[in-house]
Amino acid sequence: MASLLSRYILRTRVDATSYADACDRIQAWATAKRSCYVVAANVHVVMTGYWQRSFQKVINGAALVTPDGMPLVMGLRLLGIKQQQRVYGPDLMLAWCDRAAQTGMPIYLYGGTKPMLETLQQRLQDRFSGLVIAGIYAPPFRPLTSEEEKADCDRIHASGAAVVFVGLGCPKQEAWMSRQQGVLQAVMIGVGAAFSFHSGAVSQAPDWMMAWGLEWLYRFAMEPGRLWRRYLVNNPAFLILFGWQLLSDRLSRKHDRSF
Repeated sequence: MASLLSRYILRTRVDATSYADACDRIQAWATAKRSCYVVAANVHVVMTGYWQRSFQKVINGAALVTPDGMPLVMGLRLLGIKQQQRVYGPDLMLAWCDRAAQTGMPIYLYGGTKPMLETLQQRLQDRFSGLVIAGIYAPPFRPLTSEEEKADCDRIHASGAAVVFVGLGCPKQEAWMSRQQGVLQAVMIGVGAAFSFHSGAVSQAPDWMMAWGLEWLYRFAMEPGRLWRRYLVNNPAFLILFGWQLLSDRLSRKHDRSF
């Protein structure tokens, strides 16, 4: 398997990948029983890392960081990876479920609420014939004790799951996966709102809005009280900071060519 081609957008490493490539890597890691995690990065993830250095280490410690949001896709293209396409967390979840159904690799669903997980489990098994869901668990909506985290890992190990989908939301899910790296012998994939989307609890933006990078506008309209800071503060800050990164890179190259 070829090594990953990556670029740094602000301080976050973002990898050039595709759904097929990501699934190939996940399958190889799961077969080798490698303890590692996958981050689906969007502007919110990048900006959280930018403001919080400890979280930045968590993101860059992932085995794979996919360009989940269209701004990051455009960022990779502007940084020289011209053919990069979006690798969206909720769609990566579906792509892996399809692969898991074909290979017989069991998955585990961790996060959300119990009713949501029960609906999601049924929908996934209806959609992907042969998919093995080894277990589901909705942890409490509060910081877990070390004993509770250990009990959760023991429960996942006992299930025999090769891949764990983690739907706790950013930055909680990435921090959880980072803490379990080397402890939980499985591939962990942070999928954000995918549990809500695929269970039908929250509606997704239309395809045309996602294609034009306007999913944020749809989600903001659906949940303005919860998401206003993410989109009205982080998005403009990202545009300014990444614009400065591009300008600095160009000025640096121009300076180097002048000698």
